[in-house]
Amino acid sequence: MRAWVRWVFRSLDAGQSHHGALVWGIAVGLPVVLTAAVHMVLWSYSMLLTLIWAVAVLYVTLGFRQFSHHFTEVRAALERGDSLAARRALAEWRKLPLDAVPDTDLVKHVIECSALSVHRHVLGVLVCFVVFWLLGLGPAGAVLFRLAEHMDAVCRTQASTVAADVASDGTSAAVVVWGTRQPSEAVRRAAAEAWRWINHLPARATALAFAVVGNFEEAVANWRQEAWGHDDPHDGIVLAAMAGALNLRMGAASPAPGTEPTVPPPQLAHLTSLVGLVWRSVVLWMLFLALVTLARSMG
Repeated sequence: MRAWVRWVFRSLDAGQSHHGALVWGIAVGLPVVLTAAVHMVLWSYSMLLTLIWAVAVLYVTLGFRQFSHHFTEVRAALERGDSLAARRALAEWRKLPLDAVPDTDLVKHVIECSALSVHRHVLGVLVCFVVFWLLGLGPAGAVLFRLAEHMDAVCRTQASTVAADVASDGTSAAVVVWGTRQPSEAVRRAAAEAWRWINHLPARATALAFAVVGNFEEAVANWRQEAWGHDDPHDGIVLAAMAGALNLRMGAASPAPGTEPTVPPPQLAHLTSLVGLVWRSVVLWMLFLALVTLARSMG
């Protein structure tokens, strides 16, 4: 994905306003169309080949390791009491400098990062896969979700890098990104807008999965009350539902004076609960995917 997006950016982004949609359409749309075309061709020949193609695409788009590898490393450091190693692992996970990772509320930041990573690399991919499969487009939805998320993440990361460089030495002319230069404002705007639209349904489906396999009542209540206190409302929905499902107090709100808090703040033991919530959500969506596949094959 990195090589493909880099090539499209170098070839097509000249900074004009209409180039944003062009770059995004080629970088994301072309692989999606090709994936759907292969599915349709295979569907006309063999159901077995169609299933093999779908499994192959899911294999390369699902990112269990993007969650499990970093999460295990951070949790191991926290369990050892090594907060510095935990901060370093979290900084590497979030692609941030070490001084940008706070040394307080580490468990809270790990839980938030884990929930969003699971959504963007696993659950959201499964949701889009199922939707496009029902539409007869096969695994194209998984490709759409991952490429759209990748484009948005790269643009946000490079924008932050440029901002940090400007703050430090007053210039961003020497900043090299994507192998050439920073993406234009048109590309960043197109990537962010497209990601907001594409992530609308998957974010709510992930939140619903957390609610179903966790504390449903608290997850729904949190979803309604605290989802809109984030820069990205879709991320807010996922985090609010996750906190409610685990019965956690993730927001800044504190209990009224003279009263005891009814919901505990994040603690180290909640990391184990988060793992259970994640795997139950994955099993839920895999069962749903199996039912959809069976129904479509019988139809």
